[in-house]
Amino acid sequence: MPEGRYCKEWATADTLSLLPSDQFLTAFIIILTLAASVMAAAIKTLRKTDMHLLLQNAGVAVNKVARTAWEIDRKLFKLTGLGVPMVHQILLRWGYSSGSCCVLWWAVTIVWVFCDVMRLHVPFVRRILDLVFKEILRKEEQDQLSGASYFFVGCAITIQLFAPAIAMTAIIFLVIGVLCAAVVAQSFGQTAVNVGAGRSGQKSVEGSAAMFLVCFAFGCTIFHRVYLREYSVFGAALAATIAEFYEPLRINYNVSVPVLTAIALSFGFE
Repeated sequence: MPEGRYCKEWATADTLSLLPSDQFLTAFIIILTLAASVMAAAIKTLRKTDMHLLLQNAGVAVNKVARTAWEIDRKLFKLTGLGVPMVHQILLRWGYSSGSCCVLWWAVTIVWVFCDVMRLHVPFVRRILDLVFKEILRKEEQDQLSGASYFFVGCAITIQLFAPAIAMTAIIFLVIGVLCAAVVAQSFGQTAVNVGAGRSGQKSVEGSAAMFLVCFAFGCTIFHRVYLREYSVFGAALAATIAEFYEPLRINYNVSVPVLTAIALSFGFE
């Protein structure tokens, strides 16, 4: 061993910087979105009685079946959120700049939030939008901004501030992770913890565990070429789960989850 050298060189600079390529990330998100769309379409074709029977056979308690079925139906709409990273990556592949994409997402966010505000204050607009969204809005969202408005704000901030690979992963954590947390919580949650935050004030430990595991699995898959990726992904998955569970500073999780996840990934891969 040369004098003064005490540590083995475990990894080279090349192996430490192998973030997912645009080609891989685009293909991954397109496949994920198509798979989610097929699953959502298949679930939508089920009759109510068939859905209830399926849930009972999966081990969901009888007294939770109806609520779980409603939550699944509601969260299927959230899968449309995968369209944000998919469209973003496709635009980048077509040669659009990151700056142009940021302008697009801020424009979409402003238009959506404006329409949401109009829903709250203009009866005519409310009647039109209720034809589509009333059944999937929570009771508390009927008279305040919907989660979708916060979702677009969170996506726009994350895309504006972070590199595409980091931002897209953070949005996937938000869409898939929160969906799994909600469905598992409704289906199998036994311990509801009142954290004094969030729209319902109730969070399920089982749901949060499901979210962490799903985010960790997706993160390790996306960053499969990164050396020791599991440590950075672990921290990001934990940050996303804590943000969803506690909603720190009473910030809606649709904003806090992607932003905190992106910060954790950025520090982890720095």
